[in-house]
This record gives sequence, C-alpha cells and structure tokens, in this order.
Amino acid sequence: MKTKNLLIAFAVTLLAIGFTACKKDNTQTTSELETTFELAGDQAVSDNLTEDDNDILNETAVSNNFAGSRSTTSQAVQSMNILSCATVTVTPLQGFPKQIVIDFGTGCTSSNGTTRKGKIKISITDSLRKSGSVAVLTYDAYYVNNFKKEGTVTWTNTSTVGTRSWERKCENGKITSPDGRFWLHSGVKQITQTAGVSTPTNLLDDVFSIRGNHTVTNAAGKTRTATILEPLEKKTICENIDKGQVKIQGPNHYAIIDFGDGTCDRIATISIDGQAPRTILLR
Repeated sequence: MKTKNLLIAFAVTLLAIGFTACKKDNTQTTSELETTFELAGDQAVSDNLTEDDNDILNETAVSNNFAGSRSTTSQAVQSMNILSCATVTVTPLQGFPKQIVIDFGTGCTSSNGTTRKGKIKISITDSLRKSGSVAVLTYDAYYVNNFKKEGTVTWTNTSTVGTRSWERKCENGKITSPDGRFWLHSGVKQITQTAGVSTPTNLLDDVFSIRGNHTVTNAAGKTRTATILEPLEKKTICENIDKGQVKIQGPNHYAIIDFGDGTCDRIATISIDGQAPRTILLR
C-alpha cells in the first residue's frame, strides 16, 4: 500500500510539473509573439521615417544646388515642397565640404500634412549625386508627427555608370513615440534610384528601391533582426513606403511586414508565422 501511495504521489507531482511547465511555455510564447509583433511595427515606423529623410535630403540638395547631375538653379525645381515652411542654411554657398541646417522651427506642416519640428543637420563632402560623396545626417530635437528621431545616418554614394545608388548606414538610431515609448534601430541599406534619373530637377517622378538588414531593440533590451525580403519602394509623391516586405525574426517566431501593392496610403500589414495579417497605420 505504501508503494502504491508513493506511485500515486509521484504521478500527481509529474502532472503538476507538466501543467506548470506548459503554462510557463505558453506565457513565454505569448510574450515572444507580442514582442515580435510590437518590434515589427516599430521597424515599420523606423523605415518610414528614414525614407522621409531621403525626401528631405534630395529636395534640399536640388533646391540649394548641391545635388549635381546637371542640376542648376536656373531650372525649375519640381518637388513636394517639404521645405516650404523650413529655413535652410548652407555654408559655404560655393564649394565643398558643406554644412547644411534645415530648421523646421517649433512646428511646420508640409503640403501633404506631415508636421515636423526641430533641426536636421547635414555634412556633405561633395555633390549628393556624385559617386563617392558622403552625407552625414544628425538630428537636433527633431520630430516627425510627434515621433522623435535621433541617431546618425550616413549616405555614401555608390553610383556606377548607368546606375544611381547609395549605401545608407544608420547608427545609434532611436525613435521615441508620442506616448513616450522608445526603441533602438541600426543597420545598413542599399538604395537604388529606379525612376527619375533623367530628370534631375523634377523630384516628383523619383522612385527608390531599398534592400538590406536592420536590428530593432525595445526598451527592455529585446532584439529582433529585420531583413528585406522584397525590395521596399518609396516614391517621392507618396508620403510613405508603398511596396515591399520585411521579415522580423524572433527566437521561435517571425513576422512579415507588407507595405502594400504600390498604392500611396498609410496602410501596412503585419502577419505572425503566416497567420492572417493585422493592419497598422504608418506615422
């Protein structure tokens, strides 16, 4: 009888341990999934804000005659007028290197409805479109639609004959959302201009293709790796990335960010492990 009781007690103990372990595993799985989904959304915002920098850098360069590629101040610039309510200072006006300060003041809303404030500072070694030139962007109390952007972004022109391209390296990137939550991001992207090369002062027909990898880390130190599966597309006439897919890899689960079919809108979706996607809004 004693042996029987011991066996029963042992079985009950095993069941209890199994139940506890299962509950713990489920909790850990749920936590990982939530973290992966959250960081996927954060990476989507990071990518989108970085492409906003691309629009600003190109418009500033063309409007202030340091883009190169046959750009002259006598040609009419066609753009999204992002700088219409900003103050741009270029020093020196002639020659390189140049220091540029783009000051959006305490609040400046462009024609597409995006509100920016604070300053972007640019240091550039030569014309933006000249192979080998390097432009370094930093931020001074800079916000886009109340998302604060920090870090250093370095653009290195990697163009070859017949192709206009850049390597873009983000270091110490940090985004703080309007509710105070923040995340870190860093990585290297390859940018190729796929349309608009032959019309150097018309930015409205420019289209860019983006490839590469990133890491994104939340305030608790949880990190995910972001890999572009299908090249991201950013048209200058679109406020947001309009096409492409990014995979966010977690320890045991993954997310796919889908930026859409090329339509200009604020919509992207996130799918976990191939399940039905959930919609998120960019910016």
